[in-house]
Amino acid sequence: MPRIIRNTSTREMLTQLARESEGLSQRDRRDFLRRGITALSAAAVGAAVPSALAEGVDPANLPPNEPGWSRRLGHGVVENPYGMPSAFEQDVVRRTVPWLTAESISSISMTPLAELKGIITPSGLVFERYHAGVPVINPDEHRLILHGLVDRPLIFTMDDLMRFPSVSEIKFLECPANGGMEWKGAQMEALQFTHGMLSCCEWTGVPLRVLLEEAGVKPEGKWILAEGADGAHMSRSIPIEKALDDTLVVYAQNGERLRPEQGYPLRLINPGWEGNTSIKWLRRLEVGDQPWYHREETSKYTDLLANGKARKFSFVQETNSVITHPCPEKPIRQSGFIEIEGLAWSGRGMIKQVDISFDGGVSWVPAQLKGLVLPKALTRFSLVTRWEGQPWLLQARAIDETGYVQPTLRQLREVRGTNSIYHKNSIHTWKVASNGEVSNVQIT
Repeated sequence: MPRIIRNTSTREMLTQLARESEGLSQRDRRDFLRRGITALSAAAVGAAVPSALAEGVDPANLPPNEPGWSRRLGHGVVENPYGMPSAFEQDVVRRTVPWLTAESISSISMTPLAELKGIITPSGLVFERYHAGVPVINPDEHRLILHGLVDRPLIFTMDDLMRFPSVSEIKFLECPANGGMEWKGAQMEALQFTHGMLSCCEWTGVPLRVLLEEAGVKPEGKWILAEGADGAHMSRSIPIEKALDDTLVVYAQNGERLRPEQGYPLRLINPGWEGNTSIKWLRRLEVGDQPWYHREETSKYTDLLANGKARKFSFVQETNSVITHPCPEKPIRQSGFIEIEGLAWSGRGMIKQVDISFDGGVSWVPAQLKGLVLPKALTRFSLVTRWEGQPWLLQARAIDETGYVQPTLRQLREVRGTNSIYHKNSIHTWKVASNGEVSNVQIT
């Protein structure tokens, strides 16, 4: 069992340094303390003097030298009217799997989860999923039609929608096929490809129930058809109960207007539900008395079971979690203290607990939930421990506020079989080797 670090004796060590420095001259005392604190800092993180500098590092910019950027002026204001990430972060991008689909206009890209901090996904890194590419829509010409079993059919302009009182909510968005390539066996050697169809943003817009109240839903109205303005007319059937609960009609994301790939100028957000129900480029809402089946896309994704039957309307994204550090993209580079970090989420509500196993699920240690813990949002967890080269079978297990416990792979397969590519929320395993490298494995 690894040693779990609850606190350190840094204060005591600093006190001892101060005592040992008594009696020295002011200059010698300052030099003694500087060298002592430097050594203490290195010990606290298990640091060692590197035998070689990282590739591309110029020794002239390292202490005790003054780096070059401190000896010259930087660029001025408004050189980049829309700010961009640092050039040194150019590898932090969405990626796709080339063999996944035949055409990019009907494909998906994944979020680089290993590179992210906190729970908010930057707008430019939110995963993409298209059925007919990204339409270019002039917001002044875009309209939202609300009709069907309503008292007053309505057509909204973007200005109309933005006149309603707005709400802003932090919610995760996940494709139901997230992890789908792992159903039958460990396949992808990157966190970005095993779990990267997942993001979390602050969404701003109007609750759908407000618009439905404006139109007046007839008593027989039980379902809503939501349709997009893309070339596929992507559409989904949504129960009226969800629409009146927490569905949002949104026009902004992370404080700015939606990105085109995220549905500009208007989309739905169905918190905690399959991402495909959160229709992008939203143009039409039709209220009816039953779900629509006249198009293949509106019949909903289904989950094929082992007995040949299929689950239908499996809307909710079940409780899930994954360790983001270490992972294949972020191996352990040196021995000593290490913070195990990860993300947990549940379409059922809030995450209440996350446990971590170092031995493939034989024993568990509770992790700490960090920062904001919100319903139907990503929740970050961590655990500080030591690694001294011992092999690990590293797992996380999440429990939500309803008491639902994230299942093992065996438990999930016993219920769902291996024929589906959707709703794979089983406990995931990273194998940490003695050299710190991390690989994707499965434990049943």
